[in-house]
Amino acid sequence: MIRKVSILDRSRTREGHPAPDALRDTVELARAAEELGYHRFWVSEHHSVPGVAGSAPTVLAAAVAAATARIRVGTGGVMLPNHQPLVVAEQFGVLESLFPGRIDMGLGRSVGFTNGIRRALGRDTGDADRFEEQLTELLGWLDGTQRAHPEVHARPAEGLGVPAYVLATGEGAGIAARAGLPLVVGDLRTRGRVAEIVETYRKEFRPSARHTEPYVVVSGTVAVAATAEDARRILVPEAWSLAYSRTRGSFPPLRPAEEIEAMEMAPKERELYEGALTGHIRGTEERVAAQLSEVAEETGADELLVTTSTYDRTALLDSFERLARVAGLRTGGAEGRP
Repeated sequence: MIRKVSILDRSRTREGHPAPDALRDTVELARAAEELGYHRFWVSEHHSVPGVAGSAPTVLAAAVAAATARIRVGTGGVMLPNHQPLVVAEQFGVLESLFPGRIDMGLGRSVGFTNGIRRALGRDTGDADRFEEQLTELLGWLDGTQRAHPEVHARPAEGLGVPAYVLATGEGAGIAARAGLPLVVGDLRTRGRVAEIVETYRKEFRPSARHTEPYVVVSGTVAVAATAEDARRILVPEAWSLAYSRTRGSFPPLRPAEEIEAMEMAPKERELYEGALTGHIRGTEERVAAQLSEVAEETGADELLVTTSTYDRTALLDSFERLARVAGLRTGGAEGRP
């Protein structure tokens, strides 16, 4: 079994509930995660997405950290190409100063997913190619080793030791390895590909002052319920939302599973919807325990980062409670860093 289990919540909006509700739901879920013994709780960065309220991850992380006491809190992630590395260092320095020993800095290399969003952010697709350069600069600001601007210091971040993680696949895994940083990789629907990426990362890993050994976090959707059908229904709203976005170009808020199951769908939408329901870790506690053992054996992961979203918040919380039981998490929150 994987030693540590954590949660990444994307603050998905729900039909009939305004976006601020999604942010408050995220904070409430973090409180529950802490009591259930999850290791860390991360939030994400999305811009101008109708179905996602989480657009300012460091701000939301501050709210989560303030509402909890023990669980590690961070980002999954801050999309570094959207920001100046100095500003990112300062933001995490403030977080670490306010909540010492609890803050994680998860970093991704994506930019806005449409041309309009990229223009509004002052970025283009080529900015993702500068991720490794930006990552090096950011780590230099945190460690006090950057030399491009010797008269400038990232206050209060410098010397605080904020841990960094790289969210990546393919080439990005090599960046994590060269930097000597932990790798966060998904999704588990393509477990064979994930295992290949992890193997390459471990082979190419260069020990650093931050980490002397590789550390792997695998991410994916997990749904646990009393029955297999109940677990499947947890996945229905997100699967439909994904299918809708790929056929209509807009990512909508989540809708109740019973509404979706009663819908008439065009053949292409139905195909995408059914496909989006497959490959996830789901089922009863016994079935999920077996699947998690398979993931641990195939990937050798040190940690599992669960990314499940659904309309029914009661069912979602029940799933996380059952998963905590399956994983043998200790009530009282996480201890230490990776």
